[in-house]
Amino acid sequence: MSANFLQSDIYLYGILPLLIFLARVCDVTIGTLRIIYVSKGQSRIAPFLGFFEVLIWILAISQIMKNLNNFACYFGYAAGFATGNYIGMLVEERLAFGKVLIRVFSTESGVELVRILNSSGFGATTFQAQGAQGNVSIVYSIINRKDLPEVQQLLINFNPKLFYVVEDIRKVNQGIFHTSTPSKIPLLRRWRKGK
Repeated sequence: MSANFLQSDIYLYGILPLLIFLARVCDVTIGTLRIIYVSKGQSRIAPFLGFFEVLIWILAISQIMKNLNNFACYFGYAAGFATGNYIGMLVEERLAFGKVLIRVFSTESGVELVRILNSSGFGATTFQAQGAQGNVSIVYSIINRKDLPEVQQLLINFNPKLFYVVEDIRKVNQGIFHTSTPSKIPLLRRWRKGK
């Protein structure tokens, strides 16, 4: 680009804020994914993502520092940050990375629910407990996160008013899982269709 164009109003108040916005969307999206990978104990990919996150951030902030009087750049920076958080969460949700624990509380037979989950390829364990309204069966199942919609549908089919809780899990030693673990699936193949 010529020096005249880089100093023009079109560039300074239109193109440059847009470039800063896009850079922030990229670096915050990567940062959101990096934090999620760190929380899941994925020490191999997190530093790689961190490198690109900081590289893009340095490029964006250097343009802000060169144009301190340009409030359009500030707006692009802030809007890019907000949008990047949102997009990062969407990307992470579509990757459906990791495992989750489903804890089901049922007044009906936990053994029957375990049988249903097992017949669909999901490991499950049940035991009896005492709740506020009497005896309950508590069923535990650890599944790949990408299988959560399928398991939720099985629970709804079993009892539409069933109470259950879903929690993220950092690590699992062994278990019965429906499909191969996400860590063995190439990154681009982990993308799944949204709800």
